Amino acid sequence: MKAIILAGGLGTRLKPFTSVIPKPLLPVGEKSVLEIQIDRLRKFGFDEIILTTNYKSDYIEKFFGDGSRYGVRLSVSREDVPLGTAGPLSLLRDRLAEPFILMNGDILTLADFGKLYAFGLSADSLLTIAIKKEILPFAFGNIFFSGDRVTGIQEKPEIITWIIAGIYVMKPGILDLIPDGTYFGMDALIRTMLEREMPVMKYELAEYWLDIGRVSDYERAHEIVKTHFEEP
Repeated sequence: MKAIILAGGLGTRLKPFTSVIPKPLLPVGEKSVLEIQIDRLRKFGFDEIILTTNYKSDYIEKFFGDGSRYGVRLSVSREDVPLGTAGPLSLLRDRLAEPFILMNGDILTLADFGKLYAFGLSADSLLTIAIKKEILPFAFGNIFFSGDRVTGIQEKPEIITWIIAGIYVMKPGILDLIPDGTYFGMDALIRTMLEREMPVMKYELAEYWLDIGRVSDYERAHEIVKTHFEEP
């Protein structure tokens, strides 16, 4: 089974760390983020990994080699110009003849990739989006009223939202929707499908998930990696 990891981002919000090291190779505990992702994918039977790169491509290629020391077949697809989060797939058309997982290279998760992949295979859709429930605290009380009369109050309610978790199951037919050599994000791909009334499915992640987008997230990753991601 194949998985593609998007590893070409600049990691602007994580500077100065990413001035020297590309974001997916930032160390978290004893391993880099990418190494943890590859280990998790291999555990669920994904034996072919493709890394899409742009920023510091040479660094990533030399670090991973052919993937043999991780127990997978690993290759790198290099972008000459940034292509966004969906655009890199246009460079892989001849290599994606079966369904695959696509994921961002800055995510730590205990997601069951096997269940996610099986759901995506069974879904009547070219695209299944992993989503995650986020509960955000609100700093102020919420007031309800009718005219000038107060009718109720809710003290500091929690805001519940569903976010895109940066993990997708895709079928080869989706490649027909992605333009060549053009910056094309997952948001544009999803909008294209919805505008064409093509079904898009969602899969809720119940397991631990963390996006390492900011310095505070990176610091948090160091705190949780020993309890969630390191072998006893």
